[in-house]
Amino acid sequence: MKRVVTFGEIMLRLAPEGYYRFLQADTYGATYGGGEANVAVSLANFGVDAAFVTKLPKHEIGQAGINSLRRFGVDTDDIVRGGDRVGIYFLEKGASQRPSKVIYDRAGSSIATAQSGDFDWDDIFEGTDWFHFTGITPALSDNCAQLCLEACKAAKAKGVTISCDLNYRNKLWSKEKAGKVMGELMQYVDVCIANEQDADDVFGIKASNTDVTSGKVDHEGYKDVAKQLADRFGFKKVAITLRGSISANDNDWAAMLYDGTGYYFSKTYRIHIVDRVGGGDSFGAGLIYSCLNDYSAQEAIEFAVAASCLKHSIEGDFNMVTVDEVKKLAGGDGSGRVQR
Repeated sequence: MKRVVTFGEIMLRLAPEGYYRFLQADTYGATYGGGEANVAVSLANFGVDAAFVTKLPKHEIGQAGINSLRRFGVDTDDIVRGGDRVGIYFLEKGASQRPSKVIYDRAGSSIATAQSGDFDWDDIFEGTDWFHFTGITPALSDNCAQLCLEACKAAKAKGVTISCDLNYRNKLWSKEKAGKVMGELMQYVDVCIANEQDADDVFGIKASNTDVTSGKVDHEGYKDVAKQLADRFGFKKVAITLRGSISANDNDWAAMLYDGTGYYFSKTYRIHIVDRVGGGDSFGAGLIYSCLNDYSAQEAIEFAVAASCLKHSIEGDFNMVTVDEVKKLAGGDGSGRVQR
């Protein structure tokens, strides 16, 4: 069985019921999620040996975060216990023309204050095939940026394939710092995942003739973005998600994969969104799974997009679907008819 290790922060997610705004809410639902944790859960649900690495407090809230991963079969053996707090994010779900809103309360979290000596990367990557992180993790602190660099060096030394989702978050760091830190990390990355805004914000690479706010997506512009990324950093593959935002509830969703020789575009799905958070992570997990299983480039991008399409229909950060469900949608059955 293929083994994948992901590294990052898992947070407590607090969200009002349904479409209530923060100022209306009397109660908040509590779940857990976070970029790399979401990828690990998706992969575990696909039958992959998936491990998540982080640092969490020894108290019950930290343990609840670990339990949320264990229930889906994620390996949590390398999670370090210590520090003072679990990061929190508050989510207000948007509707129609009102966008969703996220408020972070994660400063000083256990992973943000983790030190180099907390993780034995050589041991963690023993028998590992793939390592995944996102641009969110090095943005948490200078310590986390150093930890990502150490992890990448150790993974590369063991011949592990490395993927990164750029995932720029302007609430965590500046474009200038993101470009500098991520530029150093990218020399170790084999598979880069991004959207057009990430590539522009982090590396100044912009898709031409494209305006996602109006739903306009130009394929030629994205080809150019992917090639520029690959040429600059030597990526073996570049995947770019193509989201046309019609409203907070309705998006067009597709993606492109560039493998150095060809450009492969998925079909486009018109999705009605139940929960958008984790959509990109479910795409990344689908791409990792398909690459580990030697799918063709076209099959890989179709599987990844279908997996993410299904995630948009599921409450919470985690994508709780099976390989068969993804393959059925990728194969053309998107009717949503009742299965009896």
